[in-house]
Amino acid sequence: MSEQAPLSRLFIIGPMGSGKSTVGRHLADLLGYGFIDSDAEIETRAGADIPWIFDVEGEEGFRRRETAVLEDLARRSQAVIATGGGAILAPANRDLMARSGVVVFLNVSVAQQLKRTGSGEGRPLLQQGDREETLTKLMAEREPLYRELADVMISGAGGNARRVARHIQSQLTERGLLFSDSE
Repeated sequence: MSEQAPLSRLFIIGPMGSGKSTVGRHLADLLGYGFIDSDAEIETRAGADIPWIFDVEGEEGFRRRETAVLEDLARRSQAVIATGGGAILAPANRDLMARSGVVVFLNVSVAQQLKRTGSGEGRPLLQQGDREETLTKLMAEREPLYRELADVMISGAGGNARRVARHIQSQLTERGLLFSDSE
């Protein structure tokens, strides 16, 4: 991203239950940007929920839809985009996010994910086997990709979503990725 250009698009990545959508809405309000949840966009376009897509098309079909939606969302300006936890799996998605905006990794522990995801209902990857074991395995596979892609890493554990959003805004400003009104 050019140092002179104001931030136009921000991607929030992280594991399921990290608060990407909740924090993203607050961050969009702070920045005066639109907010888009990529999973909700996939459901709208498909006319079906994510568990149904997984049942009918499998994870591979869902991931194809996810890439198509991210390609469209990456063309929007002044947007905060909350991605699905596995959006970083496809190299094309990582490349797209890296060159299209600023990427914020919202990090939480597996213990926090367990609390926040409840029974796992509506989360296809948590429907079989031990939830803690699944979340631990997913974190081990995905965390290196989240860290590698992130321009900014923020803990999603502390405080409420508004406080986390303000912390992200502060970090973006400190790193020269976001310009304050006085500049």
